[in-house]
Amino acid sequence: MIKLKKLLRSLLSVIALTTILLPTAHAQPLLDNGVLKVGIEAGYPHFEAFDLNGQIVGIDPDFAQQIAKQMNVRLELIDTKFTSLILGLGKKYDMVISGMYITPARQQRTLAIPYMLSGASIISWKEGQHQPTNENELCGLTVGLQQGNAWNIDLAQHSVNYCQKQGLAPIKILEFPTVPEVSQALLSKNVDVQLEIDPAAQRIVKMSRGRLLISSTKLLYPLPMGIFVDKNNPQLASAIQDALTSMKNNGHYAAIMSKYRLASHP
Repeated sequence: MIKLKKLLRSLLSVIALTTILLPTAHAQPLLDNGVLKVGIEAGYPHFEAFDLNGQIVGIDPDFAQQIAKQMNVRLELIDTKFTSLILGLGKKYDMVISGMYITPARQQRTLAIPYMLSGASIISWKEGQHQPTNENELCGLTVGLQQGNAWNIDLAQHSVNYCQKQGLAPIKILEFPTVPEVSQALLSKNVDVQLEIDPAAQRIVKMSRGRLLISSTKLLYPLPMGIFVDKNNPQLASAIQDALTSMKNNGHYAAIMSKYRLASHP
């Protein structure tokens, strides 16, 4: 909780900084040809995925569409590998929104705008031997995660600071390029459990035809989720923040939260 409070204070400082810097950057064009290019990995339902018509749909595309609408610009979604998203900021696209937590490491490289809160859930076999309810019960288990996930370091530290100090077996972490590959590893029993952000975890369980369940009793590692902008473009970060404020005032923000049954937000 202390870590979360410090992170939230840091986020407020970032927002305040963008406001201070805005007048000095007003002469620079925000976007090329009035197009907001957004980096996203379209393999992460409910956050983002391709529908049957080849369109990217989900929580983040809905947010991106509304942000573009509030800014009176055209939206272009660019499907990119999750691990390459931050690297492409300011080069391939103007903004990233892709089910990503705001972490200190990402804050060092970007301007981060919080748009909702979420945390991780543990997915287990419904009839399986292991149904851990919290991170302490992950000791000795093999946990599947997507590469670049915010919890990989947290789990590794927990394994050392809790499991090993208690004389328990360490947590074995297996990383996979995509979330579907993690889920496949769980279904083929190559990992004991999967750790996934809660909205995506809910969908994975729903699509498992009764084979899987969420065994955790509370969200693990809750953090703000962010929209990311190049650190050298505070004017755009401020414009996106203003668009989010407008969405909250006109009801579009609440509509998205209700549509996907998202209860917590900053």
